[in-house]
Amino acid sequence: MKSIYLSDSGIKVSPLIYSFWRALDDPNGLSYETIENKVKSCLSLGINTFDHADFYGDFNVEKLFGKAIKRLKISRDKLVISSKYGFNLVHPSRPSTRIKHYDNSPQHIRKCVEQSLKNFNTDYLDILLLSQFDPITATDATASELTKLVISGKVRHIGVANFTVHQHQLLQSRLEIPILTNHIKLNVLETEALQNGTIDFIKQQYSKPLAWAPLAGGRIKDKNDISTLNVRQTLSRLAKKYSTDEEGLAIAWLLKLEALPVLGNTDLNKIKRAASAVDLKIDRQDWYEIYFSSQNTI
Repeated sequence: MKSIYLSDSGIKVSPLIYSFWRALDDPNGLSYETIENKVKSCLSLGINTFDHADFYGDFNVEKLFGKAIKRLKISRDKLVISSKYGFNLVHPSRPSTRIKHYDNSPQHIRKCVEQSLKNFNTDYLDILLLSQFDPITATDATASELTKLVISGKVRHIGVANFTVHQHQLLQSRLEIPILTNHIKLNVLETEALQNGTIDFIKQQYSKPLAWAPLAGGRIKDKNDISTLNVRQTLSRLAKKYSTDEEGLAIAWLLKLEALPVLGNTDLNKIKRAASAVDLKIDRQDWYEIYFSSQNTI
């Protein structure tokens, strides 16, 4: 799997990104062993870019990942590590958090980055993503802290997650450094980003979107979900043409759009099948047939 540029800022990532956001769903449980197995499997497939957030796995995944890369003796420059901050969840380990809320204040961002660096046993993050837009923190203050983190070398690049076009524009207007990407929900069943200008704006910035939930949380193959019937039938028929399955075709559909799928599968076999889809070249008309079928779901 050949690395590609995420944007014109120069950073290269694998075409598929592995995320630990579903770490608690692993049938083998959340442990050092399960995290290590995921890391080894991904690297063997050419997936070297990993998506984190401070709260993944009940706030445990970052530490387990850091332990894994240390024990596996993986050279830091062979990995691209991304983590997200600003989305605060209620959790026993966070007694001061009474309700779910967003916080992009300088103090919060700085504290989260310092903790992640310790968790990962590293001196820097490749990508810092603001997890949500925080409307009550001054954008200038957020931008100033992000700039300081980049200048200090603790963060190489910054990006956003789930930002609207206008939120993206507002933050970029306060920065001299580029926003690398937007981490958005995008799949063959949920294509709003193609209609509301989000994809267009990301590409206008000479960047590629990161597509989370690329398989729509398993709905692509859920025969009990009648609302997805049109898409499922189209994918099933066309998958035979490309010698893959519905999910592999859905991954290839995103790659044709120059979106980078962020996989959250806990099943190693599904990760392997997704990796094989990187080499699929979907015909233009087939791409549009899948797209139009999603517009006519019943």
